[in-house]
Amino acid sequence: MTSAPIFAIADCNNFYASCERVFQPKLNGKPVVVLSNNDGCVIARSNEAKALDIKMGAAYFKIEQYAKQEGIAVFSSNYALYGDMSQRVMQILSSFAPRSEVYSIDECFLDFTGLPQNLTEYSLDICAIVKQWTGIPISIGVAPTKTLAKLANRLAKKGHSKHGPALDWRDIADPDAVLKTIALDDLWGISRRWKDKLNQLGIHHALALKQSDPKQLRQHFGVVMERIVTELNGISCIALEEMPAPKKQILTSRSFGERLTDYDDLRAAVTHFATRSAEKCRQQRLTTHVLTVFIHTSPFDTRNPQYSNSATIAFDRPTNDTAQLNAAAQQGLKRIFRRGFSYQRAGILLPDLWSANVAQLSLFDSGENNLRSDQLMTALDDINRKHGKRSVCYASEMLSKRWQMRQEFKSPSYTTNIKELLTVQI
Repeated sequence: MTSAPIFAIADCNNFYASCERVFQPKLNGKPVVVLSNNDGCVIARSNEAKALDIKMGAAYFKIEQYAKQEGIAVFSSNYALYGDMSQRVMQILSSFAPRSEVYSIDECFLDFTGLPQNLTEYSLDICAIVKQWTGIPISIGVAPTKTLAKLANRLAKKGHSKHGPALDWRDIADPDAVLKTIALDDLWGISRRWKDKLNQLGIHHALALKQSDPKQLRQHFGVVMERIVTELNGISCIALEEMPAPKKQILTSRSFGERLTDYDDLRAAVTHFATRSAEKCRQQRLTTHVLTVFIHTSPFDTRNPQYSNSATIAFDRPTNDTAQLNAAAQQGLKRIFRRGFSYQRAGILLPDLWSANVAQLSLFDSGENNLRSDQLMTALDDINRKHGKRSVCYASEMLSKRWQMRQEFKSPSYTTNIKELLTVQI
């Protein structure tokens, strides 16, 4: 006899802000916000910051004075720290279930199917252990489907569970009454556009969606909506994905901390993006057939002329060699760069990725060049891994630093840089 599926989703509470608090416990109970690249806008908030009505996406320059007035702790994004803390949390979570799926940097699905114990108590134990071992608070929702588990987790986070950070959907006395209070765009997979479209069909809350005909809705929205309706009825049809889907493209881009007008400034930025793209390819054992480089001015800058352009370069054979990607990026940049514009963003897109194990050689290609390239890139990666990022880099990347991110409030890389380890004074 096969047990009915039971899913859980563990979600880190206010993850970025919680990461900062782990190393600065004096901030517990105080408002904290984390800013986007170049300190542009708010991308994470503690509950205390939310209570002060700090909105997601709020431009920092607009709230700067208010933040100082209210004593809000402000941090620049520190993705090296957040990525490392995420890995620690996910490793712990995966030990509590036979199968798991890392859904995002701060969320992980767990397969609780067949576990004999009280799953609310089990979830509370997981929350306590993750908090004790990493300092990160989490919430867990449990349900027969992934859609309902996401909803249970959301309810637990909003304080609707008598057990605190854990809620088992099956323990809710009247689930239909709860669904009637849930807005459509609070459901996993429902966008604002879909909500508006559902409203036009006379569906205004989660219960109405649950009671709709999934086959009819499929005609309007496709199979994804059919699955959501089925899952709201407690029938699992979205499986756990234990292995992440292979990447189809790699995008490396960034908005600049200041507007760039000089060719060498952009050249340095594009070199860095191409180098980083090549590193990502090699880390994932991928190669690319083509490279696209793009630049553009700010669409919100109404005082200066607008310009955007891109160039795509194809390779004779798929590659992840930094030198080849850089050469193509420089070639493309020369074609699209125009003087007289203030550039706000640039990037590299690798849109056609293949497994590095699959390569079509030409009739006259002996494979010797591939071997030499692999050896050189392995040596390059080993040096940078051992001695720190960009210990060895291409000279054109050093032409300018004006493209680098503005990070005026960045915390140390406590867990990934030995020079920035936390110091404890006794």
